[in-house]
Amino acid sequence: MQGLAGLLFPAVLMLFALAMEKVQDSLDRLSVGPAHVEEFLESADDAAVSNLAKDGLPAALDELRSRRNSPPLESDESETTRAS
Repeated sequence: MQGLAGLLFPAVLMLFALAMEKVQDSLDRLSVGPAHVEEFLESADDAAVSNLAKDGLPAALDELRSRRNSPPLESDESETTRAS
């Protein structure tokens, strides 16, 4: 019985290590670095801060980047022409 445990322990340990590596990779993809926080704080508005409080920083950054890359709405253009 001890011989069987001695043979199975390294295999179980290796499978556990591989599983933990996959968990670590998924956590690394979800983590946010200091550069991302600085980018968010430099250009955040009220809607972005609300999204941050509701969904977390990764979702708020995605929303901020998608709004930045999308073309401006026509209502925004009319407001800027009125202000000028």
